[in-house]
Amino acid sequence: MKKILLITVLLIGLFPITSEAEEMVTVRLTNYIEDSSKLNVEFKGAYRSLDPTLAIKEGVNYQLTVDEDSLILQGENGQHTFKEPLIFIPEKYDEKHILYINGRPYLGAMEFRVEEDDTIRPVNQLPMEDYLKGVVPFEVYPSWGLEALKAQALAARTYATSHLNEEIDDTISYQVYGGYTWKEKTTKAVEETSGEVITYKGKLIEAFYSASNGGVTENNAHVWGGKSKPYFPIKKDPYDPIEPWGFTLHRTQIDLKAIDWDIPNWWEVLEEKDKKITESMKRYLKRKGYWGDLKILAIPNFTVSDKQLSSKRSVKGSITIEFMERLFGGTVLFHQYHLDGVNLNRIRPLIGGTIFKSYLINSFQSKENSYTMKGKGFGHGVGMSQWGAQAMAESGKSYKEIIQFYFPGTRISEFKK
Repeated sequence: MKKILLITVLLIGLFPITSEAEEMVTVRLTNYIEDSSKLNVEFKGAYRSLDPTLAIKEGVNYQLTVDEDSLILQGENGQHTFKEPLIFIPEKYDEKHILYINGRPYLGAMEFRVEEDDTIRPVNQLPMEDYLKGVVPFEVYPSWGLEALKAQALAARTYATSHLNEEIDDTISYQVYGGYTWKEKTTKAVEETSGEVITYKGKLIEAFYSASNGGVTENNAHVWGGKSKPYFPIKKDPYDPIEPWGFTLHRTQIDLKAIDWDIPNWWEVLEEKDKKITESMKRYLKRKGYWGDLKILAIPNFTVSDKQLSSKRSVKGSITIEFMERLFGGTVLFHQYHLDGVNLNRIRPLIGGTIFKSYLINSFQSKENSYTMKGKGFGHGVGMSQWGAQAMAESGKSYKEIIQFYFPGTRISEFKK
C-alpha cells in the first residue's frame, strides 16, 4: 500500500492529471513482461526519476538488469546502480510522453522493483479512463459494435473501480491490459461512457464477464462460493452463439517400453502425444514444487462426476498423472500426482483453460486409449457474455439494454467516491 501511495503522491504533485480529480489505477505488469531479469526501456518526451544525478534522455535505449538486490540502468551515459525501486515520472501527462518496455508503450508513471527471484517487475500507474482504453481492445475485438464495446467499457470500469487502492495485474486474473495500445473504436466507447459504473442498491457490483456462457448464465455462488447475488441469475441466454468445443487426451503419452535408455540423448528425444495439454500439466506441476525437467508419461485416470448444477454445469472430477522428473545432475525420479473428487476448477488448469473451455460439459467418454470431452461456452459464465453482448449490439440493442439483460436489477450510475 505504501508503494501505491508513493507513486500517487508523486503523480499528483508533479503534474496535473485532469481538471477534475480522476481515480488512479496501479497495474503490476506480468502478462507481456513475464519474469525477466533484463528489460529494455526507452522514453518519448521528458521524464524524471527521484535520483537528481540521473538525467533521462529521450530516444536512448536503456537496459535495466539485476545485480543481487540492485537495479542496474545502462545507457549512453554509463551505468547507474539503485538499491531502492526505480521510479520514472513524465514531466507532463499526455500522449506525447510515453515509456516503452521491450517496445510496448505505456503512459503515466512507472516503478521498477526487484522481486525475490531476481525478476524486474514494472508497476504502471495512470488515470482510470486511460487504463480502460488499454483494457477494452484486449478483452474484446475492437472491431465489434459500438454498443457492445460500451457495455464492455462499463463492465471493465466497474470491475476496476471495485479494486481501487489495490495493486492489480494485467492478466486475466483481473483484466488484460495492453498499455498505450489503443484503438479508435474502443477509445470512443470508453469516452462516451466516461465515469459510468454498474450499481445495485447504490453499491458497485462485481461486474464479471466471460467470452461465452454456452447459452445459459451461471450464478456467482456456484463458481466462487459465498453469498448468491440476485443480479447473477441462472437463465437461458438466446444471444450467446453457443460455440461448441472438445478435446481428446491420450492415456499414454510416452511408452516406457519404447524408450531406448542406452542412447545418450534419450531424454531429449522423448515427445508426448498431446503437447499443448502436457505443457499445461508441466507448468501446473512446476507451480506445485516439481522444479526439474518434466516428461508426462500417462494419465491412467480421468473422470468427471455425473453430478451437475441447475445450470447443467459439471462440478467435480478426478485425474491421475504419471510423470518423470530429471533433476540437476541427471537423476530421474518417477512420480504420480492425484486429484480425487475435487472441484473441476482444480483440474481445468492442468488441461489448459483454452482447451478445457468451460464446465458446461455435454459429454465425457473414457475409452481404452483416450478420453474425449465435449462442451460449450468459454469461461465461468457469470455475468456478461462478451459474444452475447456483440450479438445483442448487432440486433440493435443499446449498451444499457445489454447491461440490464446480463446484470438484471442493476442501474448505470455516475461513480462517486
